[in-house]
This record gives sequence, structure tokens and C-alpha cells, in this order.
Amino acid sequence: MSVAAPRVSIRRHLPWPLRLLLVTVVLGLAGAIALATYDLGRSLAGRGSGVSGVGADDVRQLREQLAQASAERDRYAGSVDAAGSQLQIERSAQTQLAAQVKNLVTENARLKEDLAFFESLLPASTGAQGITIRRLTTEMIAPNQLKYRLLVMQGGKGDREFAGNLQLAVSVVRDGKSAMIIFPDSKSGESDKFKLGFRHYQRLEGMLSLPEGVTLQAVQARILEKGQLRAQQSAKP
Repeated sequence: MSVAAPRVSIRRHLPWPLRLLLVTVVLGLAGAIALATYDLGRSLAGRGSGVSGVGADDVRQLREQLAQASAERDRYAGSVDAAGSQLQIERSAQTQLAAQVKNLVTENARLKEDLAFFESLLPASTGAQGITIRRLTTEMIAPNQLKYRLLVMQGGKGDREFAGNLQLAVSVVRDGKSAMIIFPDSKSGESDKFKLGFRHYQRLEGMLSLPEGVTLQAVQARILEKGQLRAQQSAKP
């Protein structure tokens, strides 16, 4: 054979019965695969309609439990708010009670002092005719603010109305020197605050403004009637 001779290929021919069997097997496999794919799709579609395999009854039960838990939460939240409001009311009431107790303590001290004043009236009411000063007290409540209190009484039966005025002589030290300050000052226009008018007794109290830089030494209370000295008493702070 020469080099230019045509190429010869050898093919093996299957018998037609064998070919028919092979086609049948291929078609069967294709049908099996299609059927398996269809079943898998239905299975996935059935699972997708639920919640991870949970049925409709389970979902409804879970929703009812959630609603019940929400209702309990709201009820407890309301109880907490009510308790907070009640606590605020109790705190406010406690503050008011504390203020009332403080006022009662102050009033009690004042009543005790008044009782001492009134007890001091008893001997004077049976004594001789005259004007007396009882329980003169003074107190510095600020560097230049002096508070005073006194009780003026008229002895005897009190047949006449006493009319006079109070004069306070305050002894101080200013720049190392002693000085006397008289209240009321004729130029201050406060004479009406120091007027007296009573039949049995009269209680007086007030504030005096002292000059800056003075040191209080003593206070003398004087009772004047028509310019005449009727009674006097001194006190130290």
C-alpha cells in the first residue's frame, strides 16, 4: 500500500435488539429522575407552607401565649407605675409631717415661754399699784440685728388704762469706745412701734438694726409715762 492510499476506519455495528434495550434503559432512568424531582418539589413546597414543621394549631397557641405574656407585662407595668406614684405621695406626706412637727416644736417652745410670762402675772396682780417689766430677753440673730422681748405689767386691780411708751438704751463699743444708742430715734419715725396702751399687761417684741462694726454690751428697757420714768430693766445678750 502506498502512502497516498485513503484512510480506512473500522466501525462495529450493534444489533438492533441491543440498541432497543439501551434506549429503554435510558428513558427509564430519565423518568425516574423526573419523578424524584417532582416528589422533592412537592415536599419542599409542603414544608414551606408551615413554620419549620409547626402546624397551624401550634402557631395559634404560640400567639395566644404571646398575647397573654404581653397582657401580664402591661399589668405589671401599671402596678409599678402605681407603686411609684404612691411612693411619691408618701414622701410628700412625710415632708409635710416633718414641717408640721418642726412648727409644733417651735410653737411648743413659744407656749412655754408664754406660760412663764403668764405665771409671772399672778404675783403682780395682787401686788401694789405700779408698772413693772418682766422677763426682758435679747438675742443677736445677725451681726447687726438685735431681737428683744419683754412683758410690761400694771399691778393692782387695773382700774385705769396705762398709756406710755417704751425706750431701749443699747450700750455698744465702737472703735474701742463705749457708746449709747437710743431707740426709737426721733428722726426715724418709728415712735408708734414703741407706744404702750394696756390695763393689765402688754407683751412687746421687735428687731433693732445696729450700726456696722459695733459690739453689743447691754440693753436697758425703760417705760416712760408723760416723759417720766416708771420702770426699767437691763439685760445682756
